[in-house]
Amino acid sequence: MRHGKKFNHLGRKTAHRKAMLANMACSLIEHKRINTTVAKAKALKQFVEPLVTKSKEDTTHNRRIVMSKLKQKQAVTELFRDVAAKVGDRPGGYTRIIKLGNRLGDNADMAMIELVDYNELYNAGKPAKKTTRRSRRGGKKAVAAAAPVETKATNEEE
Repeated sequence: MRHGKKFNHLGRKTAHRKAMLANMACSLIEHKRINTTVAKAKALKQFVEPLVTKSKEDTTHNRRIVMSKLKQKQAVTELFRDVAAKVGDRPGGYTRIIKLGNRLGDNADMAMIELVDYNELYNAGKPAKKTTRRSRRGGKKAVAAAAPVETKATNEEE
């Protein structure tokens, strides 16, 4: 039974799991993408996304919270300096998991987890998005609605 099991324990004791996730998060921040198993990638996604959210606001308190999780000063510095600047306008979903197939040795499901904004292959074909999604009054809808009315009037005159 899995009563009260909120996250994947990955077959490890608590200290080993926390150290492993901290090391994987530091590698992800440093290299921008890493290959691992699907289960570890999903656990890492839950671990690293709140840290990236914390890094969007550069305060001493947030740095100390992230430092308590990551344990590597260079990774924290890069997270707050480079990664936070790139994902500052994104509301969430900072990582992407891409399944790669099975590992040859033990047939484990493998995946690549990467930071979304650092992949040029996915971002190259898409144009830059607008900053607002609200429509203005009298914009395209008013022009589109006015055009058919004019054509009907010309047809009636003939």
